[in-house]
Amino acid sequence: MTSEDDKWIQEDLSMNKEILKEQRGHWENVFSNNCSKFGEKPSESAVWAAELFKEEGRKKILELGAGQGRDTLFFARNGFEVCSLDYSEKGIRTIEQKIRDNELSEHVKTLCHDVRKNLPYEDGTFDACYSHMLYCMPLTIAELEYISREIRRVLSPGGLNIFTTRHTEDPKYKTGTHRCEDMWEIEGGFIVHFLSKEKISHLSEGYDIICIREFDEGSLPKKLFMVTLRKK
Repeated sequence: MTSEDDKWIQEDLSMNKEILKEQRGHWENVFSNNCSKFGEKPSESAVWAAELFKEEGRKKILELGAGQGRDTLFFARNGFEVCSLDYSEKGIRTIEQKIRDNELSEHVKTLCHDVRKNLPYEDGTFDACYSHMLYCMPLTIAELEYISREIRRVLSPGGLNIFTTRHTEDPKYKTGTHRCEDMWEIEGGFIVHFLSKEKISHLSEGYDIICIREFDEGSLPKKLFMVTLRKK
């Protein structure tokens, strides 16, 4: 670890803790106003992840930060068994309604859960974990370290951890209001944690890095990494 790494890990967050906590209520409001905030089509990253899961015979998938379920439904329709978690109660209720409407209840289990707490599963429960932009939510590096360890714990040997995150080449990086570490509150009241490749490498302890893929999403566009890790 370099001195610069130490700086962003040790940064005092006390003045911003309440602001970060308020993001949960912000997401509840967002999901209450629109049952398909990000559309009904799956994300590109979910399509790519599903291809790899099929190639490797991965069947039991943990999805973290599932939002309103656009990727959850895609995985279920493609024959995967999905445990779908999000800390928004409204988001989870929306997913539950969608899986009932689409007769996919046999393939999906849902849970309202804050990933900063222990994942409620035994060691080695899942073949793979998938999360789309969970890692760029208002989570500190210490919290992301913990989440990465918990994901590794619940993965089977050789299991995959695939996640996407906005990165430091994104046009919104260092715009809006700085909150802490590399988190910036941009328009719409969203706090985004922009990750560099160095931070991703740091968060990959206990995994082999298979691939870090750059891609764009949306009309802005958002600049993202898709990170594929394998449990050692």
